[in-house]
Amino acid sequence: MAISIKNEHDIAQMRVACRLASEVLDYITPFVVAGVTTGEIDRLCHEYMTNVQGTVPAPLNYQPPGYPPYPKAICTSINDVICHGIPGDKALKNGDTLNIDVTVIKDGYFGDTSRMFIVGEGSILAKRLVQTTYECMWLGIDQVRPGGHLGDIGHAIQRYAEAQGYSVVREYCGHGIGTVFHDEPQVLHYGRPGTGAELLPGMIFTIEPMINAGRREIRTMPDQWTVKTKDRSLSAQWEHTVLVTETGYEVLTVSAGTPAKPAIVAQSAQTAGAPA
Repeated sequence: MAISIKNEHDIAQMRVACRLASEVLDYITPFVVAGVTTGEIDRLCHEYMTNVQGTVPAPLNYQPPGYPPYPKAICTSINDVICHGIPGDKALKNGDTLNIDVTVIKDGYFGDTSRMFIVGEGSILAKRLVQTTYECMWLGIDQVRPGGHLGDIGHAIQRYAEAQGYSVVREYCGHGIGTVFHDEPQVLHYGRPGTGAELLPGMIFTIEPMINAGRREIRTMPDQWTVKTKDRSLSAQWEHTVLVTETGYEVLTVSAGTPAKPAIVAQSAQTAGAPA
């Protein structure tokens, strides 16, 4: 299937949807504290999307072939959960790591983003993994430019993660997005530079590396959605939706509370004269 190239109208609509997705994460941040349940976080996000933003939570009742319908508005992945954790009665405790993954639909367009949170005072290991994963995402984003290739993104992520002693989950990847939730291309978070589809202005896709503190192998829970590290090591994930522009890239999932670009990428961008 061909990779769609977005026109100016599409891009304008995607800017709105992606900003709104990021604003859900801004809204929920003060509620991520010890004692709150992931079900309550889901309820608050769902109400904010529907009552305040007028958006639709894309994950709710989402059902790829072979899967049961996803039962909640967001994904909440704690500690050794790699992705697709289902909100429920589990209360957060001090030191937990949490990924909140939000996808909203606004006027038929999907905005998709996720952030990591550390509840209270996290361990040195947790803080390092969360920061390194954030840097991995941004190092991947920094490879986005016309004439580049998808493999450049995966290579930058894999090389940095493995240099820090971590592993990259291979079963899940970034994806094209627009009026379809999961579209072409598949954006692998590992690979070789110069391989894969060529990047062209107007492409929009997510970059969302899942990085494990231990080995990369996964195990899927009986609910068919929750994916954990096989060795029970910590896992972290960050996600942005990115547009390929005429000169480089534009990160679409930005809002007032979006964390700043990490120093490692800001420095390399200055050195190379790359766009911010």
